[in-house]
Amino acid sequence: MNPSKDILVLRKLAARYAEIAALPVQEEKRVLWTDHFSLKRTRVPILATYGMWNVWCREVFGDGRMECEDPFFRNFERDLKMRIFQHEVVGDDTIQQPWITLGASIKGGWGNLWGFAETMHGPGVEGGAAAYDPPLKSWNDVAKLRVTHHEVDEAATARNLDRLASAVGDLLPIDVSRTPAHIGFMADISTSIAKLRGLETLMTDMYEYPEELHRLLAFMRDGILQNNREAEEAGHFTLTSGQNQAMSYAGTLERPRPNSGHRRRQDIWGFCAAQEFTVISPEFHDEFMFQYQLPICEQFGLVHYGCCEDLGRKMKMLRQLKNLRSIAVTPVADVAACAEQIGADYALSWRPNPTDMVCCGYNEDRVRRIIGRGLADCKGCYPHIHLKDVETVDGDVTRLTRWVKLVRQVAGES
Repeated sequence: MNPSKDILVLRKLAARYAEIAALPVQEEKRVLWTDHFSLKRTRVPILATYGMWNVWCREVFGDGRMECEDPFFRNFERDLKMRIFQHEVVGDDTIQQPWITLGASIKGGWGNLWGFAETMHGPGVEGGAAAYDPPLKSWNDVAKLRVTHHEVDEAATARNLDRLASAVGDLLPIDVSRTPAHIGFMADISTSIAKLRGLETLMTDMYEYPEELHRLLAFMRDGILQNNREAEEAGHFTLTSGQNQAMSYAGTLERPRPNSGHRRRQDIWGFCAAQEFTVISPEFHDEFMFQYQLPICEQFGLVHYGCCEDLGRKMKMLRQLKNLRSIAVTPVADVAACAEQIGADYALSWRPNPTDMVCCGYNEDRVRRIIGRGLADCKGCYPHIHLKDVETVDGDVTRLTRWVKLVRQVAGES
């Protein structure tokens, strides 16, 4: 390995990113998102997001396309290149913040929070579907579950901070995030319980073993609350801990900033979803999931609910959450029906179908027609448009650029 080469690569990227993050347009976006999530009239905010879970993204930003040899530095190289790409190529309303984030070494992580490894059978083909391999085969196995307490390896975190600060600390502030492992999808219960118990088994449990399922849900709820409470008592929730699948701003909350110091969950955004319950009735969703999510969500200042699940029949259920501020309207949802129910009470996060937008060819007339109709359906609401789960762009990343420009034009005409 050549650490000096890696550092030169990082410094060049960090200097370019610092210039982008300091542009006046970033402040314009902060005002836009603050007003939007304060339920004020603005132009329609537009997002086009992606990550290494998307096939095209792995092709463009995979290890083979990076220059750094050290995996530690390579991860930050990738992060900076993706941020620069978002600004220079995509051109959406994502805020490029003037800092870089270092995740602390925290106990627990995705798929390893309950004393079992949440494993899946791989699809065998790039972009294929995987299958759960649930470890809770019987109700006796539930006794083996363990709560993940919030613990930070400060020595390992300090070593990583020293390496990163020595490389680019004079160019970009480094935000050390000690946000607990039980956050976002890892705090919605639904994501983990489907992997632990199995999706099909979970559905039959509601009929055949409701008492056992309720006990399991209560255990997971209490474990998440304990983990979050321990993190809050340690002062490890900060202004950059919030998340809402968009930009975590609102007039009633402080703006995110690096290393803000201790904040309560009441001071930041929270995110929750139940994708695994998309075909479950509103009554069973409420009984066997939402009632257990409520005590977790209620700890946060504001909450966004929903990811890829159709919530069209469940708006009445969601209204139980008093600090709810934003609701997802997914590609399979009836936009008009959702908009009618959401009205001007919440922000409406509309996610048009990426297949129609950029994945299977790029047809401007089709995009214009779908976006125009959707925005007409959302008249009187506070919508933003979020293109996500883009698996392919057929090798043409400029589709993202053109999509953002076209949707911005259509939104302006609407």
